[in-house]
Amino acid sequence: MIKVGIIGSTGYTGLELIRLLHNHPNAKIIALCSRINASKSVIKEFPSLISYIDLDFINPNEKKLFECDIIFFATPHGVAMNSVSKFLNKDIKIIDLGADFRIKNSTEWSKWYGITHTQDDLLKDAVYGLPEVYNSQIKNATLIANPGCYPTAIILALKPLLETNVIDTKSIIADCKSGVSGAGRSANISTLFCEINESLKPYNVNQHRHKPETQQVLTDIAGKEVNFFFTPHLVPMTRGMLASIYVDLTKDVNIQKLFEKHYQNNRFIHILPTNVYPQTKSVKGTNNCHIGIQKSNNKLIIMSVIDNIIKGASGQAIQNMNLMFGLDEGLGLEQIGLLP
Repeated sequence: MIKVGIIGSTGYTGLELIRLLHNHPNAKIIALCSRINASKSVIKEFPSLISYIDLDFINPNEKKLFECDIIFFATPHGVAMNSVSKFLNKDIKIIDLGADFRIKNSTEWSKWYGITHTQDDLLKDAVYGLPEVYNSQIKNATLIANPGCYPTAIILALKPLLETNVIDTKSIIADCKSGVSGAGRSANISTLFCEINESLKPYNVNQHRHKPETQQVLTDIAGKEVNFFFTPHLVPMTRGMLASIYVDLTKDVNIQKLFEKHYQNNRFIHILPTNVYPQTKSVKGTNNCHIGIQKSNNKLIIMSVIDNIIKGASGQAIQNMNLMFGLDEGLGLEQIGLLP
């Protein structure tokens, strides 16, 4: 039984880790950390967990964490990089759901996140935790940089095309929409009900912090520099993400067969039939990614949907944990989408 600790367990991704791990046959949560709620009962703060979790929140510096086999950091950027070494030195595996280890260049990371990165050595050791791309590296890793939600949806949509070199890598457009849970649980005027209800808005146009990690992985897959334009939008729904990717084909190939063959052995990637388009509701509550494709002459539109909190965060983190411990990567993650 894998003994699990979660630091930052009261945010949306931390709570989703608790929900998913409860049904994991090989994992047991033994420590839930929250500085604000330390010593408080978990079920008093979150009644939905009554009869499922019998723990009190603890501070992140308590000895109980050193009894863990793995610790998930579901924390804001800047927290994990200054905390994980003491656990790694005790052979405790780490999965960071934040952004601290996603970008390999510390100077580039600091430019996007506005603080100095203090752990160059850990950046070199961290493995980007997208199982459909770095499966073998994840299996041997002790420190995982869990991907962002936008990068997950975009990279999975483009990977087959980049590996086969059939698109122009300089003219990619990623038009993406996300539910409000992607902004986290902290209070923010821009995500108040009256601000987002009955509204759709772009934000951080081509300047989103997820862009450099996406570009880094796309370039790695293609073996050459990949440039793309990225416009994220906030939509008035709780969870779900849709990425519509526009590319120019450079070769005449059967795209449907290309995608189906590429992902035929991937548990959570599903290629929809021709003229069937993905919708966020179909993957809500699951670790799945649905991909639909539309071709028009040399233009191609790839539509990718995920649940931003599961495949875009907590579910993917558990998928990584499974690989790190030599388990079936689908353990604890075989949910069917919620309808309606």
